[in-house]
Amino acid sequence: MQIFLGTVTTGSCLAVVDKSKQDNIFQFTPSASAQDVIANDNCFQICFTNPNQGKSSADYIADNKVATKIGVIYDSSDAYSSGIYNAFKTEAAAKGLELVSEQSFTKDSKTDFSAQIADCKNKGAELVFLPIYYQQASLILTQSKNAGFAPKFFGCDGLDGLTSIKNFDTSLAEGVMLLTPFSATATDEKSQNFVKAYGDAHNGEIPNQFAADTYDVLYAMQLAADDAKITPDMENADISAAMSASMANIELDGLTGKAKWTEDGECDKEPKAFEIKDGAYVEMK
Repeated sequence: MQIFLGTVTTGSCLAVVDKSKQDNIFQFTPSASAQDVIANDNCFQICFTNPNQGKSSADYIADNKVATKIGVIYDSSDAYSSGIYNAFKTEAAAKGLELVSEQSFTKDSKTDFSAQIADCKNKGAELVFLPIYYQQASLILTQSKNAGFAPKFFGCDGLDGLTSIKNFDTSLAEGVMLLTPFSATATDEKSQNFVKAYGDAHNGEIPNQFAADTYDVLYAMQLAADDAKITPDMENADISAAMSASMANIELDGLTGKAKWTEDGECDKEPKAFEIKDGAYVEMK
């Protein structure tokens, strides 16, 4: 391997970034969003960083007066979830949002959320912020309904995929808000061509932001390789150094928005807010 596309999630990426650095391999992750992922100079990301998502979520909720009393349910054993939560908490305080309930779970206790839901309900949370992945979110939505608790729900890109879970009552996702860089229901030609091609290749499956980010990474890597004049006979260390240096020169107009990169590997692009209506993502202004 000369160039490494991966990994999908933060935890697995943190497990390999030092290895790719030791092996002098240029690494580009589509969706591992922790800042520690890009601590080494050979690794870049195309997704939003966790602090970016946390801050932007608090800003959106406060600036648009979505709610003032907030409950949070997050995974304290997961770097992605904890990173977003910490940034959200800091920005929420700055914006005058009241965190009435801050509830955590771990990878060993992610099926029964009755205690966390009850605390949010009892403390009057108008909105529950979910900086988690869609699998756990689907359980929280189901269990909230069973508990007679119907607040607003707001999440980040980890919630993308919520409406495609098998055996999940997708009506429970109605009104859920999330920050994500891609919507399969977008009307622009680029997005619709991608959705059609993806569906044709995957038995009609609808792509989410994980697929779109990965698609964009391939083109970003091509731009960096072309700018760096990479050839197959080069040593890995030379490829990595040249592509890393070239990242500051490129700008991608991709499926997930216009992206450019800072010298530390972070992707600079604006998050988008969507609300799920009739099973589709509708962009919120």
